[in-house]
Amino acid sequence: MDRKMLENGFHGRELGILRRLRTPERIQRFLDEDVNYNKEKSGPTCRSPRRVLADRLAHCLEGALFGAAALRVQGWEPLILDLEAVRDDDHVLAIFRQRGCWGAIAKSNYAGLQFREPVYRTLRELAMSYFEHYYNLEGEKTLRSYSRPVNLRRFDRISWMTAQEDLWAVSDYLFAIPHRRLITTGVERRLNRMGPRLMAAGKVGFV
Repeated sequence: MDRKMLENGFHGRELGILRRLRTPERIQRFLDEDVNYNKEKSGPTCRSPRRVLADRLAHCLEGALFGAAALRVQGWEPLILDLEAVRDDDHVLAIFRQRGCWGAIAKSNYAGLQFREPVYRTLRELAMSYFEHYYNLEGEKTLRSYSRPVNLRRFDRISWMTAQEDLWAVSDYLFAIPHRRLITTGVERRLNRMGPRLMAAGKVGFV
């Protein structure tokens, strides 16, 4: 093994950056302040955490993978959770548990779909905390279901933290696994559109 390579396949400089992100809050701050939002102008990507560090670019899945890798370096399990929407993109979170409650790290172009404090007793509570902030450009509230936690250890065989290739296997897996509904069809039919003020607030920093 190359002497420059350390635990989990990261090089020393990369590992040094990740080790300094000692809390979920610091990981989120790094994603917010040091990583630009990836609008995939050159085509779809699914960058590994190593490529996110190199490119300083991430969309929600890439941000969740980075968050999970950073949490793993700090001794947490690398867990992600998929939020499934209608007439909209899915959203992926890196999730963690403190003192029996769940929180999340996330990269999003919408202000309301990012970090969550670890105050949610169940994953359903955590997922529902995104409901009012999850909307498409027509103002429809689009969040409908959530997945079980996915431990990214299952993808260690493809070196998900450091691969140079796009990680479509992770994306395909999230698409295929069962999701639990958050609202009934009756409730869905009665949903209101987003109010203009909350909709505008969610787009603060939109790129």
